[in-house]
Amino acid sequence: MPRFVEGCDRRQIALLPACLDDYVTEDNAVRVVDAFIDELDLATLGFAGVVPEATGRPSYHPATLLKIYLYGYLNQVQSSRRLEREARRNIELMWLAGKLAPDFKTIADFRRDNGDAIRATCRSFVMLCRRLGLIGGGTVAVDGSRFKAVNTRDKNYTPGAIRLRVEQVDASIARYLGMLDTADRQEDRVAELRLPG
Repeated sequence: MPRFVEGCDRRQIALLPACLDDYVTEDNAVRVVDAFIDELDLATLGFAGVVPEATGRPSYHPATLLKIYLYGYLNQVQSSRRLEREARRNIELMWLAGKLAPDFKTIADFRRDNGDAIRATCRSFVMLCRRLGLIGGGTVAVDGSRFKAVNTRDKNYTPGAIRLRVEQVDASIARYLGMLDTADRQEDRVAELRLPG
């Protein structure tokens, strides 16, 4: 059709270029996720399966599964079934996982078995952001002057309040992981109901 922008032929042999890197821009968030996870010591953080078993079927490296999981977190993809679909069709996730596409059960089991290690990873990411100056941690000093001010409980930070806030964040992470497990179980039930039988 002349005078229109035309797409490629669907039967073309090489739809994507040989280099998948061409599709992921230099400032894409998946590059940060990739660099961050590649620098982590996963064994120290407590991830299972860092050292492969000598026998049996080869497993996915925990770094690959963590990259897929963090990609889902950044893009609000909570379901392991949706993460499985995204790994097969999303170019960013293909780039991040090296075109590996584990099934939903593998992703769900990884999240369930490594909850504490995932929390430790989140904590180390926050510490990295603090070291890079992306999160402020300034100190405020007040002398003995008396003046009328409004200091609500939400704006008052003491060591106890900070400790409580860290516990709240840890509880929030645990709640989020629980919601992901619930979503996976509900999808399993829906899949069973759809099976002919």
